[in-house]
Amino acid sequence: MRYLVLFCFGLFTVQLSIAQDTCPCCSENHKAFDFWVGKWSVTNPDGSYAGTNSISKEEDECVIREQWTSATPGYTGTSMNYYDAVRKQWVQLWVDNQGQSLYMRGGLVNGAMVLTSELLLGTDGVHRYNRVTWTPVQKGKVRQHWEVSTDGSNWTTAFDGLYSPI
Repeated sequence: MRYLVLFCFGLFTVQLSIAQDTCPCCSENHKAFDFWVGKWSVTNPDGSYAGTNSISKEEDECVIREQWTSATPGYTGTSMNYYDAVRKQWVQLWVDNQGQSLYMRGGLVNGAMVLTSELLLGTDGVHRYNRVTWTPVQKGKVRQHWEVSTDGSNWTTAFDGLYSPI
């Protein structure tokens, strides 16, 4: 019995040691979007207030969660962002309180996070690609530039926001 207790204790100690040394989401790839984490006041290019965004790391640092509140009364949304280590891509799933969703994939391009959707049918009946680029800029700010395209070549700005830390 004594040997069984010692064996179990040793096994538990080894398991605990392995668990403490393992961090499934601590690679540089998993941290590539950390520049977006924070509480932000967001403005449009003309300086007008666009809304607030709270970006947090959750699920043992494996998920970046966005909670958007627009300056337009009653409009909110959330996204889950994570690094897919199998596909070696970042993924975002956005869902808002109007029943709309957006699924995009991508990764770092020259220090900016660039995520793009497949061709999607919009509520207006037009098929579009979506491309969103988050770029760290001076003084700890982040620019979010959302573009849409019907052909994947010619892009039009849908949103251009400057994130300033709160």
